[in-house]
Amino acid sequence: MTLLYADSEVAAALDASTTVDAMRAALVAAYEGRLVAPPRATAPLGGGRLMFTAGHLAGEWYGFRSYDTFGHLEGEQLVVLHDARTGAVRAVAVGEELGSRRTGGLGGVAVDALARPDAATVGVIGSGRQAWTQVWATAAVRPLREVVVHSRSAARRDAFAARVRAELGVPARPVADPGEAVRGRDVVVLATTSVTPVLRAADLSPGTHVNAVGFKQRDRSEFGTDLLDVAELLVTDSPAQAADYRPPMLAAEPPYTRRLRDLGGIVAGAVAGRTSADQVSVFCSTGLAGTEVFLLDALTRVAVATR
Repeated sequence: MTLLYADSEVAAALDASTTVDAMRAALVAAYEGRLVAPPRATAPLGGGRLMFTAGHLAGEWYGFRSYDTFGHLEGEQLVVLHDARTGAVRAVAVGEELGSRRTGGLGGVAVDALARPDAATVGVIGSGRQAWTQVWATAAVRPLREVVVHSRSAARRDAFAARVRAELGVPARPVADPGEAVRGRDVVVLATTSVTPVLRAADLSPGTHVNAVGFKQRDRSEFGTDLLDVAELLVTDSPAQAADYRPPMLAAEPPYTRRLRDLGGIVAGAVAGRTSADQVSVFCSTGLAGTEVFLLDALTRVAVATR
């Protein structure tokens, strides 16, 4: 029987710890070659594109995610999980929640692997779904003491801070200045739709870890090369996807590309991570292909186990 999940069911069943654990396993599987995860594919359709990411966990499952760039207010993503032994569709998820939690989970793995062990404060620029899941997952890997959020909309940053306090039990406050949001913070989250830099690297303290979730390409990026210049540890979740961006991803171009490390390799213990408390680390989130399907498989296993 094929299981069908809507956003409400995904939200009810997938907590932050389960999501981060699944994404940690996915990153290691990709690094070790057990998860086949090619760069995303694009189908131009005139006025918009249909985007596909796919993955295959050897001997267990294969599947895909599809989404579009038409910009419809009610646009939804589709994630499909096939059984690798039979080809049968085991599960389908429709909506935005699975994809958002997956991105948050990857960010949570990055914080756990790269941020200082004593990291306890988070500065956020952005107040949407992606910003929320980054903080949600970070709270699962570090005991947070405070979250400070900036957004262009006063109402949205107020609501975001209130949600952090209500759902995560973490003190949170909104600020009107992006620099104030990030100065002195242990972890910084950039999760905006801005195509111009929203962060000044000079505002970061030594030892800060940054999760960059939004645009990160040449002439279209929420951060500038000043951030890459100060980053002593520069990491991505998918080197293949990083190299495939058009226009190119800033961190995948010279002189940065030679320093770009694989998060899966760091988690697996095969690639060096943070070596001192003062290093600035930056995680350029690209969305490792196949991770939505990996998370749908984890969700399905939870559902079957709790029946």
